[in-house]
Amino acid sequence: MRPRPVPNRLLLALTGLILLGGGLLIIAAGTDMYRQQHLAPPAGWPLTTPHDVLLSSADRARWSSQGWWWPAVIAALVLITALALWWLLAQLRRRRPGALPVGGPPPQDGVELRDRALSDAIATDAGDLPGVQQADVSITGKPAHARTRIALTLAPQQSPGAVLRALCEGPLHTAHQSTGSPHMPTEVRLRIAHHKPHRAQ
Repeated sequence: MRPRPVPNRLLLALTGLILLGGGLLIIAAGTDMYRQQHLAPPAGWPLTTPHDVLLSSADRARWSSQGWWWPAVIAALVLITALALWWLLAQLRRRRPGALPVGGPPPQDGVELRDRALSDAIATDAGDLPGVQQADVSITGKPAHARTRIALTLAPQQSPGAVLRALCEGPLHTAHQSTGSPHMPTEVRLRIAHHKPHRAQ
């Protein structure tokens, strides 16, 4: 199962923007771009010359003299590290069920079917349907809540409705009967293969 793709993308985009902005700010100051290009940075803009620093000696001395400063810094770093490790572990979790119970959960007599074998069987049957040029199938999620994702490439001029009907009545029906899971959610994406335009002679 793809774990929360939208939050992941938002988090990666936000992190990327922060790193990009910080990098551009440092490069602009380190190359003295503002003076060379005769640009006037906004008032209070940090790092405008190669000799600027984010925290001056006075600022560091002022904050370090506060009793709460170091415990707050350490707690913030620990929290950031813990969140980063949690996010990393969430990405490394298995995204595929591994094995599916045959006959529905719990499996009958311990009989299980590998998700790869089932997806290959569905892809083979779907690829044999009339008008289908290519079929890609993947099964995601936990064993008790598996989902089937199917991507079909159709031949030009092929009716998507007819292919979808044949897919539901054929390969998907057979797979659901084989696993005993008639209500497994399925997502089907259809695309038409590119073809060269016909030229009149």
